Amino acid sequence: MKNDHSLYENPLISRYADREMAAIWSAQKKHSTWRRLWLALAKAEKKLGLDISDAQIAEMEAHLDDIDFAVAEAKEKELRHDVMSHIHVFGELCPAAKPIIHLGATSCFVTDNTELIQMRESLLLLKRQLFVLMENFAKFAEKYKDLPCLAFTHYQPAQLTSVGKRFTLYLQDFLLDFKRLDREIEDLPFRSVKGTTGTQASFLALFNGDDSKVRALEKMVAAEMGFSRAISVSGQTYTRKLDYYVLSILSGISQSCYKFAGDLRLLSNLKEIEEPFESAQVGSSAMPYKRNPMRSERICSIARYVMSLADNAAATHSSQWFERTLDDSANRRIVLPEAFLGVNSILKIAANVISGAKVWPKVIEKNIMAELPFMASENIMMEAVKAGGDRQVLHEALRMHSIEAGRVVKEQGLPNDLMRRIKNDPLFAKIAPGLDSILNPADYIGRAPRQVEEFLDEELRPLLKKHSGTPSYESEAIRV
Repeated sequence: MKNDHSLYENPLISRYADREMAAIWSAQKKHSTWRRLWLALAKAEKKLGLDISDAQIAEMEAHLDDIDFAVAEAKEKELRHDVMSHIHVFGELCPAAKPIIHLGATSCFVTDNTELIQMRESLLLLKRQLFVLMENFAKFAEKYKDLPCLAFTHYQPAQLTSVGKRFTLYLQDFLLDFKRLDREIEDLPFRSVKGTTGTQASFLALFNGDDSKVRALEKMVAAEMGFSRAISVSGQTYTRKLDYYVLSILSGISQSCYKFAGDLRLLSNLKEIEEPFESAQVGSSAMPYKRNPMRSERICSIARYVMSLADNAAATHSSQWFERTLDDSANRRIVLPEAFLGVNSILKIAANVISGAKVWPKVIEKNIMAELPFMASENIMMEAVKAGGDRQVLHEALRMHSIEAGRVVKEQGLPNDLMRRIKNDPLFAKIAPGLDSILNPADYIGRAPRQVEEFLDEELRPLLKKHSGTPSYESEAIRV
């Protein structure tokens, strides 16, 4: 279908998300799932003794996907009810089955159960994306585990770390997200058959008061749709707290992506690590030299939106009156798909960034050496004490040299000359020949390389092995 450029398009679909996620939240997926739910209900009711024929079942099975949306839209304009409009359209295709379609059910039988199916399928897709992303981060962390770099606290230079160690911090966040997401997939219940206010009264009437058949019906429909259990109790809808739990996981993934992308934007400014930049890519319409971190900025932009949606879900749950109100419906039609489309988008971009990130070791080393003399001053003092110096005198000398070196850097814009000053100071004459060896960056990263190895061996790889059956995921190319 050609785009109508005179109307608004959702950029999550037209620019950012993969088609696989967009298809999960499509009208086709939604309404064909409604039909599958009606089929599952009829098949279970038949097995439990209701007067439903094989021909009626076969007729429904033959028309699960051939939806005439134009007819359905016209019918909805007439009835002002989306579910009833689709019942009528399905019934026209299945005249023999028409009397038993939606038998005993309320609208939330199809709407709520479909949304739970869509959420679970979306979570499974994100699980695949996160699995691939963690593999890519692990490769990067291992490759650069020994490469020293400046660490920052308060965005001020601090003791050194390694590039690989820093990236395990991002990786650990994604691992925590993955575990929570996997638990949510396992825990997510089905609504199944609950009736208009959650009492199952209509189904009890259908089965002439046979409680055991109503309970069996609930389990059979849930199993038919791939769920191992149904939520124990509900009003007309399943508790919207489930939406909040799911959205909080999506918010968590977004937070992790934002943290990584935000740091990469800072590293890009330092020219230490940069996201991929294509040969024909334009950074600025006015400044030809620009290499803007547009992928990372896009991650942060979309992530910020997704994070805001968890609060929306919380408000929706808290404001539901008694067994239900309809003020959740229009809101959730927007929030649920856009949250998943957003996370699909940022994970897709994050995978692109980490797989093509450019590391510039010489720039990293240059930035280290501009700061390391200050950081090494205590080591220098200890070596001078061991060579016979007075600790207090040496400390004062180093303090004064550091102040002067800092002044030269800040006032005159010249390189850090602290080491030259120390070498020329008679107080440090005995250790002057070996001063350069004290400035080996690898001596200042502590256990960083080993911490990377331990994290990968003890935390990440066992989890990846446990989930090795997770289907692979290959994102579409970034379209814009």
